[in-house]
Amino acid sequence: MPVLDSFIALGDSFTEGLDDPAPAGGFVGWADRLAAVLSARQEGFRYANLAIRGKVLQEIVDEQVPLAVSLRPRLVTFCGGGNDILVPGSDPDAVAEIYEIAVADLRAAGCEVLVFTGFDPKHTPLLRSLRGKIAIYNNHLWSVAERYRCRVVDLWSMTVLHDRRAWSEDRLHLSSEGHRRVALRAAEVLGCEPGEEWSAPWPPPVDEDWMTQRRHDLRWAREHVVPWIGRQLRGESMGDGLVPKRPELLPVCSD
Repeated sequence: MPVLDSFIALGDSFTEGLDDPAPAGGFVGWADRLAAVLSARQEGFRYANLAIRGKVLQEIVDEQVPLAVSLRPRLVTFCGGGNDILVPGSDPDAVAEIYEIAVADLRAAGCEVLVFTGFDPKHTPLLRSLRGKIAIYNNHLWSVAERYRCRVVDLWSMTVLHDRRAWSEDRLHLSSEGHRRVALRAAEVLGCEPGEEWSAPWPPPVDEDWMTQRRHDLRWAREHVVPWIGRQLRGESMGDGLVPKRPELLPVCSD
């Protein structure tokens, strides 16, 4: 791996950092955490995050990839397609074709590209039925990574993320601890040794009785699933009107 002195993160809510709140407002997320690790190892390091929640893959390719190509950072992290796969009737083969074109453009610009597979939704009731589509898409991503010599963060195999504490209340976005573990895994894939184990076991969970679990499930459906379905029916996105939180390559400031 060459010297990584510049890094641009591309993607949707996963890369923007939902739901890993920052002390001063907004979100941190695994990409910001990874940038902090890389910055500590490389003088003059610069970082940009163009990801916006709710973006489908074609929007990422149209709006974010050209800017990354023009800036030619040494490292690009590219994760997208998850919002496409959620749409009923979507074709993972077609989504993967769009993904490959973007990777080809980024590699042609001389960027090292770190790609991410989709999570295994085995333990998420709302998404469990999509396991087959996600697995097909992941197989395409592995093939793309091999053809273009990209490193891969295999989120599917991170069984440590099967614990509910790795996820926020909406069960669709990682918690702060989930983001921290993904950042550690990404650093490891890049050859950095962050000094912490992303796969460290969770402490024993607090047991909940059946009734308490069902109350949590009902609240989750009311507060998160129903609004999500409504946005889908109206053709709305969580990211409508938003701009990237870090649109320029700038030094990483340590607080």
